[in-house]
Amino acid sequence: MEQILPLTETNPTATYRRYSIFREPDTAPVAQLHSREFFYIGKNTRSIDYLVKLFDGGYAAENVSKALNILRRIDQQEKTSPNVFIIDSNVDLTTVAELCTYLKSTEKFRGIPMIMDKSGTTETTCDAAILMRLFDDVIDTRKADTKLLQRISFLERVNSKKQQRTQEKMNLMLKLSQESTVSAGRRLFDLVIAGLGIIITLPVMILIAFGIMAESKGPVFYISKRAGRGYRVFNFYKFRTMQFGADTQVDSLKHLNEFDEAQGRVFFKVSDDPRATKFGKFLRNTSLDELPQLFNVILGDMSIVGNRPLPLYEASMLTTDEWSQRFMAPAGITGLWQIRKKDRHCMSVEERIKLDIAYSQKQNFLFDLWIIAHTPPALIQKSNG
Repeated sequence: MEQILPLTETNPTATYRRYSIFREPDTAPVAQLHSREFFYIGKNTRSIDYLVKLFDGGYAAENVSKALNILRRIDQQEKTSPNVFIIDSNVDLTTVAELCTYLKSTEKFRGIPMIMDKSGTTETTCDAAILMRLFDDVIDTRKADTKLLQRISFLERVNSKKQQRTQEKMNLMLKLSQESTVSAGRRLFDLVIAGLGIIITLPVMILIAFGIMAESKGPVFYISKRAGRGYRVFNFYKFRTMQFGADTQVDSLKHLNEFDEAQGRVFFKVSDDPRATKFGKFLRNTSLDELPQLFNVILGDMSIVGNRPLPLYEASMLTTDEWSQRFMAPAGITGLWQIRKKDRHCMSVEERIKLDIAYSQKQNFLFDLWIIAHTPPALIQKSNG
């Protein structure tokens, strides 16, 4: 006799279901994965029902935002990690990319296979290159049957070896960086420059704060999660230049995105963004919106010079051995491509990444001073992107 027992957390505001299976020993199917759990993201209830019968237990969340809340609780409460993440093909890839970055930055979930479930669609229209970067496999879970279990076991072994190689490489680079006297000198330089910068610009920052509050409701600072050196995630500070709640309007502006499918569909940038306030446009044109990043430098999240910290959905697309080199350098307020005043607003994603990699390979104190010297002429921007 088999019983499907959907359990909810005692918290009445829980936004997900926790599944558990009870089977009598003599009736358990051979294909059963004992002591293994799935994590499904999406609204395809048929796929969830199938997985509930196939696995020993699992989680289901309607979207990535809710899934991230669940995962943070699993991490904090030291609960058993799921063995596979299965994402419905209808879930937005931008949010999937954010999930990927969170998983890569959290040791407990790093290396767990991610599979796209295409059972809810008749045809996959996504760019194949993007799918390869985000997912380990694309499968119709309801047709896979026992092959799904075998595939998950195979992907676990592959990811384990891949993760081991990547971690060894990152540990070596970080160790060399931390042991270097240049690193200590850079930190002292960053603290001195950032400290002086805060003292000098504090009156200006206070005036900017009043200007933002006078023009529109909402917080003075815009805080977002960014990935810096070694894919470390931190809170990134800027003055708010858009209307409050602008993040919720991204879907309605996708047709204005400057990056086409060939450049990577999850990258998003809009020139003359209609969500920007009048004062916000002024702050962007003068780069004054970047001033709060001086506090990021004091906190040790960033350096004065380095590669720009990327939003999580963008960082998750740059995990190949070649592109990951850009994350060997510290995150910085200014950098190599930021001083390209003439063409930086029309550079492709690949061109920016190549400049980031070039900086990572060449970085030294004199090179940083050269970039700082060329930064002031590039501050006045011609684009509101």
